[in-house]
Amino acid sequence: MNQQKDFILKVNNLLIERFGVPKRAERLPNPLDLLIATILSQNTNDNNSYKAFKNLKNRYKSWDELLTAKRKQIESVIRVCGLAETKSAAIKNVITGLKKSTGKISLNHLKKYSNKDAIQELVQHKGIGVKTASCVLLFALGRNVCPVDTHVHRTTNRIGIVSEKNPDKTFYALNKNFPERIAHSFHTNLIRLGREICKPTNPSCSICPIVNICKYKDKNFAKRGAGIKKDFMLLDNVHS
Repeated sequence: MNQQKDFILKVNNLLIERFGVPKRAERLPNPLDLLIATILSQNTNDNNSYKAFKNLKNRYKSWDELLTAKRKQIESVIRVCGLAETKSAAIKNVITGLKKSTGKISLNHLKKYSNKDAIQELVQHKGIGVKTASCVLLFALGRNVCPVDTHVHRTTNRIGIVSEKNPDKTFYALNKNFPERIAHSFHTNLIRLGREICKPTNPSCSICPIVNICKYKDKNFAKRGAGIKKDFMLLDNVHS
């Protein structure tokens, strides 16, 4: 086992000791549902994203209806999650792109793809980046892939697992030799760590479960409380 794998496993075990093993959906959601939910989750909180996703599901009987729906109409339905103009454009683009390229409004064909090929296909759609694509792999296809959002990027670089300047580079460096069967736990608990403790400014290092092995040079040991629990995860609550 290489040093990075060993270090990731140590971090994962410490996170589980602190936060437990994260609960995940009993069955994998529809990949297209998950993709749309992930688009809605960008730059907002999970509760508002969930409301926007439910609004879409209630408004349209199937994603096929989005083919003929006006983008402005989609925008109004998802407004609660913010950036509705950008997100409605991305959703509309994916739906029309899938119909044009495969003849079906579905991502089920990705189940037969390798991780690399699935990501490459997804990012060809305007508005879909590596993070969104990798979320589909982890949460809807059950792959051992760790997506990198702003929290995972910040925490993995501070801890010293990787040393990269942007989330996409962190994703590839992190997943190059990633340990088996821990991606969901590791990803989810790192998000909790980033939300509750390892914040962008004034991290609460005195209550951090990783503090003894973390390589972050600017640790903050000012006395703080236990951290605000924020454990609702949108992508584990996406149901068809």
